[in-house]
Amino acid sequence: MPQRPRKRFGQNFLVDETAIAAIVAAIAPQPGDVMVEIGPGLGALTRPLADRLEHLHVVEIDRDIVVRLRALFPSRRVTVHEGDALEFDFAALGPGLRVVGNLPYNISTPLLFHLAKSAAAIRDVHVMLQKEVVARMVAAPSSSQYGRLSVMLQYRFGMERILEVPSAAFRPVPKVESAMVRMMPFARLPHPARDEAVLGKVVAAAFSQRRKTLRNALKGYFTASDFARLGVDAGRRAQDLHIADFVRLADEAARAAAT
Repeated sequence: MPQRPRKRFGQNFLVDETAIAAIVAAIAPQPGDVMVEIGPGLGALTRPLADRLEHLHVVEIDRDIVVRLRALFPSRRVTVHEGDALEFDFAALGPGLRVVGNLPYNISTPLLFHLAKSAAAIRDVHVMLQKEVVARMVAAPSSSQYGRLSVMLQYRFGMERILEVPSAAFRPVPKVESAMVRMMPFARLPHPARDEAVLGKVVAAAFSQRRKTLRNALKGYFTASDFARLGVDAGRRAQDLHIADFVRLADEAARAAAT
């Protein structure tokens, strides 16, 4: 009996062979790669990936799918980790990790932030998400899509949208279009922050109300003289700042908190 998608897990199963082939070609798996697939579902990507790899890890939360996958793939070829990807320790799989998957749209943003925590162990990430989310991930400053997600991911990763996948490629057919993005962790951060936790707080505060100027959005962190000293126009909005600007503000906030 075919597996029925479960709404609580945000399941939409990829079924189009042309789309599957394009995704696998973009990933370009090599036999010795250490790779983990998030949310393998019915194995649309798992099969061609396992055929090209010596070993594949998958992380799946749905117990019925876990049973199915363990029956389909021998453990010497595919290790099925049962559990929530939001709680999975990706770094534990070792360095040079390649992450792939059709991410559940209902947890895509927190899952991306969770992956970022393991960036030091990751070689690259190829994931499919809602098209609008990918647009936000790769957005440039001063664009309407540029926001907290753009800044915090681009701080740590080089980003590239590599292909679009029509809704008809899935069952059930979602109401949104999808796209695939490639994320490459920087070997050395272009703009390293003194305290990344403070950076996250400053960026979140700056974008909490997009229409507010920095003067108002960040009034709990900086005075008018602080902005002037840092060379940041307090009359601008968060979407107009580059990552280096946010890091400069966050470093000042971290220094002030330490004194």
